[in-house]
Amino acid sequence: MSQREWIEKDFYKELGVSSDASQDDIKKAYRKLARDLHPDANPGDTAAEDRFKAVSEAHAVLSDPAKRKEYDDARALFASGGFGSRGGGFDPGSGGFGGAGGFDINDLFGGGGAGGDSGLGDIFGGLFGNRAGGRTTSTRPRRGSDVETDTTLDFREATLGVTVPLRLTSPSACTNCHGSGAKPGTSPRVCPRCNGAGVINRNQGAFGFSEPCDECRGTGSIIDEPCEVCHGNGVTNRTRTITVRVPPGVSDGQKIRLAGQGEAGLRGAPSGDLYVTVRVRPDKVFGRDGDNLTVTVPVGYGELVLGTTVSVPTLEGRVGVKIPAGTADGRVLRVRGRGVPKKSGTAGDLLVTVKVAVPQNLSDDAVAALREYLEAEQASGFDPRSGWAGV
Repeated sequence: MSQREWIEKDFYKELGVSSDASQDDIKKAYRKLARDLHPDANPGDTAAEDRFKAVSEAHAVLSDPAKRKEYDDARALFASGGFGSRGGGFDPGSGGFGGAGGFDINDLFGGGGAGGDSGLGDIFGGLFGNRAGGRTTSTRPRRGSDVETDTTLDFREATLGVTVPLRLTSPSACTNCHGSGAKPGTSPRVCPRCNGAGVINRNQGAFGFSEPCDECRGTGSIIDEPCEVCHGNGVTNRTRTITVRVPPGVSDGQKIRLAGQGEAGLRGAPSGDLYVTVRVRPDKVFGRDGDNLTVTVPVGYGELVLGTTVSVPTLEGRVGVKIPAGTADGRVLRVRGRGVPKKSGTAGDLLVTVKVAVPQNLSDDAVAALREYLEAEQASGFDPRSGWAGV
């Protein structure tokens, strides 16, 4: 992207957020727009595809705190009109700032005084890959942007681990030229004007300036015969399916990083990374407490009083859990090593909560037996509310 494009584009407007929006607000806005504009949801709609690309481009800058700061600093600097002449503003028609002395915007990006780097060079160095003061050695192809997506898994899939296919539509290396940008059978050549540096250094009096080479447009190489598919960019927008291995024990909202699976870089530059956010559906039986698996088991009152052994489900089969005689309702029993798998190869515990199930319909014989039991209970001196509420 050229320096002028960085200044003129309003990435905040693309995402529909204010310039002081939080990182979470930016992420939420991008996810909604990306979901609505995704090519899979709008087949054949070129306008939606263009908007999808613009939104992805804006997110790539604003989601990175360092890039966002540089972008904000650049816009604030040029919006201030502090460079004078013809109202001190940026003149899109002329491609730069107007000035009585024919001031060239490229001087701002490449120039530094005899005493060192200029403030502008420091700001834009991170954005455009060149430093002020004429010390630039090369301009390399830009690394591809990171890509974010998400996948939804069942609770047991996320806990035990699973391999899932993901279908992505994003800029990827051109399969025709393998990312070089040159027609198959040919190769880019080193730019003869800048000798592959991508910039031209020049002097104006006491000042030294660096500016992108106009012969190779700052890439350092020239393609005589561009690839007919990607038109020399080395990148095309295509849909691909990749296989993602979700490790055991992943939790809801956790991100998985896949290095080099993001947006392809221009002309063979390294690709960005892919970040997959995992969403986990709740399970009807199991819950989770860190690395521990939780389950609630219904039991009868008599089982708690007399003690018993109950069969309890785990992620892999069932296990017998002994309930000691006199166990209180709501007590948590621990089964070691039957919980959520850990990276170390071990597992958390299974936490079993016993919950009394109260019968709703009793036979006459059962009611009579229960009344007889209550009388015997009272005769023994047992009072369930003894010591409760000051009693």
